[in-house]
Amino acid sequence: MDAVAAVVNKPAWVDLSSSDPGASREFYSKLFGWQVEVNPDPQYGGYALAKIGGKDVAGIGPKMMPEAPTAWMIYIGTSDADALAAKVLAAGGKIIAPTMDVGDQGRMTVLQDPSGAFISAWQPKAMPGFRTDVPGSFGWAELNARGLEKAAPFYAAVFGWASKRSEMGEGQPPYTEFLLGGDSIAGAMEMNPMVPAQVPSYWMVYFNVSDVDASFRKAIEAGATEILAPQDFSGGRFAILSDPQGATFGLLKTT
Repeated sequence: MDAVAAVVNKPAWVDLSSSDPGASREFYSKLFGWQVEVNPDPQYGGYALAKIGGKDVAGIGPKMMPEAPTAWMIYIGTSDADALAAKVLAAGGKIIAPTMDVGDQGRMTVLQDPSGAFISAWQPKAMPGFRTDVPGSFGWAELNARGLEKAAPFYAAVFGWASKRSEMGEGQPPYTEFLLGGDSIAGAMEMNPMVPAQVPSYWMVYFNVSDVDASFRKAIEAGATEILAPQDFSGGRFAILSDPQGATFGLLKTT
């Protein structure tokens, strides 16, 4: 299987757009043991690659627009970013940033689903994707949606994702798994009604860790804010934090 086919319609990359990229690089390097290198080429605008064992795991760069929040972005692989943009519009989504080349690394586009969440697509060229098999690497992506019933058909039309709903118990919204070829590749749920109304739908990135509680404490000591303390779920243990620049992220240990 070639590098492009391996990531088509699956998570292919994550990166952080930060109001203070230097501080973000320092925080995540300490937390996950990343080796972070800023690309010296001006065309990449100070974008840095984070590596574990010499392999790419994530990116950190400055915000492209001053009004944008500091936030993690998930990229879904595609074999044709231009054709995907047409699918997005036909399925009721919006194109936020038109398809563009990223040096010789690949082509990307930023889109918004009908629930309002931002997500990007990545057509690999020189950079095929990322390492996901070690602590500190990408573990899971999860959509928190205001109107999941609008978002699920969109992802089915654009990426071919099937949906599987599981009841989570009294007082909890059902959990949706997005499936590709029968494999779970991402999750989704309706936004908790307790979340302030001004918080829009968003995708959240979880990182693999070997010990959720230890990593949670380390993150708090480094200036992160608790959103959800470590707790068990049917597949392992997780926690959710806000980093010192305000980006939400999760810690995950699967069993």
